Amino acid sequence: MRFTPQLRALDWLVAKPLAHRGLHREALGLVENCESSFEAAISQGYSIECDIQLTADGQAVVFHDDEVDRVLDGQGKVKQFATRQLKAMNYKQGKDKIQTLAELLEQVAGRTTLVIEIKSLWDDDFTLTDHAIAVLSAYKGPFALMSFDPAPMARVAAQAANTVRGITADRVIDAYYESLPVAKRLAMRSFSHLPFTRPHFVSFDFTQLPFQPITEFREAGHPILTWTIRNAAQAAAARRWCDQITFETFLST
Repeated sequence: MRFTPQLRALDWLVAKPLAHRGLHREALGLVENCESSFEAAISQGYSIECDIQLTADGQAVVFHDDEVDRVLDGQGKVKQFATRQLKAMNYKQGKDKIQTLAELLEQVAGRTTLVIEIKSLWDDDFTLTDHAIAVLSAYKGPFALMSFDPAPMARVAAQAANTVRGITADRVIDAYYESLPVAKRLAMRSFSHLPFTRPHFVSFDFTQLPFQPITEFREAGHPILTWTIRNAAQAAAARRWCDQITFETFLST
């Protein structure tokens, strides 16, 4: 166990493994990013990692994908639908309905730590970020915000500096990133955005560790989370490089 001022200040963040999108078991009706999987994580004593997307009516819903097709009985992008339309859709498994961020906060009510990823469309639209800041401003439980996109985190740093924030990251070598401007990709890969984002932690792909910028950030005292751990062997390997894991498909200790 490391002991640094930054870690001591964020001991609540790294105290427990994070259930990735909740403790989901779709075969048992516990669907990712839904009330049932979040309740299962709380009952097992885990923290919760989850995602939020922007709706057509400016609300934040707890959902991972940009499109609804994979898990809901609909087609199209989340941002094309109003919240009421999304709530009218059924999940392909389980009996949950999509939650708003406000409903998630009401459910969890401070019973565990929430690490909320702001999903980005890479368009520098801060509607979702600003909405999340506003909704979370009255929440009393432990939480942190994070995003792959440095822009929303720079926005949080500027608009809500006391909010614990992080960067979700990898080495930016996947084809997914090819649509982004070269300068942005380089900033993400080198972490040259740090003066603007001022993250308290980084959540990094464990398969791409060690990585020099992450090693340096951790050596400076900051906590590192890793994702997504799917068995005990991966957990043991990841813990060489991080302070806590984000896991799914097995029960972490």
